[in-house]
Amino acid sequence: MKIGFIGVGNMAKAIIKGLLKNNFESTDILVHSAHQSSYGPFAEKHQLIATKSNQELVRNSDIIVIAVKPYVVKTVIDEVRDDLNHHQLVVSLASGISIEDLQTSLDEQQPILRIMPNVNVEIGEGMTAVVANGDLKMEPFQSGVKIFETVGSTMELDEKDFPIFSAIAGSAPAYAYLFIDALSRAGVKHGLTKASATKIAAQMVKGSAEMVLKSDEIPYALIDKVSSPGGTTVAGLLAMEEAGFSPAVVKGIDATVAKEINH
Repeated sequence: MKIGFIGVGNMAKAIIKGLLKNNFESTDILVHSAHQSSYGPFAEKHQLIATKSNQELVRNSDIIVIAVKPYVVKTVIDEVRDDLNHHQLVVSLASGISIEDLQTSLDEQQPILRIMPNVNVEIGEGMTAVVANGDLKMEPFQSGVKIFETVGSTMELDEKDFPIFSAIAGSAPAYAYLFIDALSRAGVKHGLTKASATKIAAQMVKGSAEMVLKSDEIPYALIDKVSSPGGTTVAGLLAMEEAGFSPAVVKGIDATVAKEINH
């Protein structure tokens, strides 16, 4: 299975690094971008196949990932349309470009998968939304989905829900980093080194996330399990809520969704 990336920005690089860490052969990954300086050194470092053109990449790939800026997508499609065949899968990472938009520019029989991954694909812990112009259980869609299952979890989602998905899965890692940093700063305030406090906070968040994913209970039920009557955890929770913790999180997501929709 050969996978070609047109555009080698941060997200494409994160996906490629995740694939390589999960035993994907570097010689099965092709890359091309408008500027050789933006992908040449990366391709050389990771022993990828750097093609001389988008057309060459398409002719030698089973899955073509369009990872360019949204305003460049149509130009790229116009450039490679004649080199595509119906056995190949076109995968788009472009924000705001719908399946219908892509279908308009391509042959109506062309299999298309629109995805929205997050940066955690780099370490094999990504969350990727997927939607297709056909039955996801059929080939070649399944081959595309399996690529992203290699670097994390996938979820079939209606396109109308992509903005909220982007806010929670795409932008919220930054909010999680902020939470971890706030915890570590509190640790420093009470005498820990920043390095120790950060490691403690990060491992706590990682373990807590795994607990949520593996439990049949909702998060609030898990909160109750940690909270003893009249105890320290309850005191901390009440203080955080009084300071507006939950409303602040919701407001942050609201602002992210609004920006995504109006982008």
